[in-house]
Amino acid sequence: MIGVIFVCLGNICRSPMAEAVFADLVEKAGLTSHFRIDSAGTAGYHIGETPHPGTRRVLQQHNIAYQGQARQFDRHDFDRFDYIIALDDGNLADLEWLDGAGTYRHKMHRLLDFARHTSQRNVPDPYYTGDFEGVYQMVRDG
Repeated sequence: MIGVIFVCLGNICRSPMAEAVFADLVEKAGLTSHFRIDSAGTAGYHIGETPHPGTRRVLQQHNIAYQGQARQFDRHDFDRFDYIIALDDGNLADLEWLDGAGTYRHKMHRLLDFARHTSQRNVPDPYYTGDFEGVYQMVRDG
């Protein structure tokens, strides 16, 4: 089973959106049994909360289900997941700091490194910008 975790700052906007979009694509491809998909935040600001209303709204508009609650990334996640996907450079730097010796650096990637239709490296945080649909489009491309 392939483990994929999406990581942003608070785990209420970008990473749960990325988790839901990826899970939807995997399900539509009939590959759900081959993946373990999750999301987390580098900070613990919103532990236990449901996603931001803007995230929930955009996912609903695109007929994508999501049931998760925010949690914080912890060191054990380095072992549990094969791909650790950061939504921006700050999240990636936080993950690298948690990794310390660089043991798991080969598992870490930025989401937009996989995107074909953008030259941007970072998914902006819609918590601050309010552009949840724009973030959805970037996540979908990644």
